[in-house]
Amino acid sequence: MTKLTLGFVGLGAMGQNAARNLLQAGHQVQGYDLRTESLQAFAEQGGQVVSSPALVCANAVATVLFVVNAAQAEAVLFDTEGIASSATPGHLVISCVTMSAADARHLSVRCREAGLVFVDAPVSGGVAGAEAGSLSIMAAGPAPALDACAPVFAAMGSRVLNVGTEAGQGSTFKTINQLLCGVHLAAAGEAMAMAARAGLDTSQVFDLVSESAAASWMLRDRGPAMVTRSYTPTRSAVDIFVKDLGLVVDLARDLRFPATVSAAALQSFLGASGAGFGKQDDAAVTEFYRLGAKNHE
Repeated sequence: MTKLTLGFVGLGAMGQNAARNLLQAGHQVQGYDLRTESLQAFAEQGGQVVSSPALVCANAVATVLFVVNAAQAEAVLFDTEGIASSATPGHLVISCVTMSAADARHLSVRCREAGLVFVDAPVSGGVAGAEAGSLSIMAAGPAPALDACAPVFAAMGSRVLNVGTEAGQGSTFKTINQLLCGVHLAAAGEAMAMAARAGLDTSQVFDLVSESAAASWMLRDRGPAMVTRSYTPTRSAVDIFVKDLGLVVDLARDLRFPATVSAAALQSFLGASGAGFGKQDDAAVTEFYRLGAKNHE
């Protein structure tokens, strides 16, 4: 496999693991994050720490973005010390950020104007998938750019879908993925809270439903935390689904599509966030359904 020099911005729970897999594949990775502890962990894995986004792309063929949202991606790219200020023409920007299709298209245009090539490549699989190098990658961009991304994708994921040639197509795929993840998770939280209200042993309920026709990946993965009501460490926060299901509802509005179940799931996450669980693991969505049940538990 070709060994590359790569930039990497966003060394959170998922990004840290994705960057580690790139290092283990033999690539040289130059990383930046605002958090000192993230940079320390990255350095311990063999990564080269740099002090600004402008420096991650030095001598690199591509920079991978694993930041939280489109606003952060735009800042990393175009602020005074952003990537665009120092990248050489043709530098690949591989965006693994969950954002709207409109935001992806906007960033693609700005990159093109700055002489950069934008690849819209959001991922699915969570922290576990990032750690195992088994992410699903939904990539959209010009064919030569996708070909150039192949060694990067091979290190981070086990399934790569080339979903189109235009920015926004990958983000739309990811929005549909998040629709199902958010709905499944909200439904699991509702079921486990209802079981508790009914006086059932939630551990027994989980053991049964997680191996029945009622099962889903989200239930199996998040159900144990719902049973124990222990929401740390945070794999993905409640507020992430506030954002992602907001993208789903925005897309539905643009399409004039009646996303009634998604809208209801969004309210559950908003309720959990408003109750103080926004920064905790997204399994804490079940607490929204428990708020009025204290006298019943």
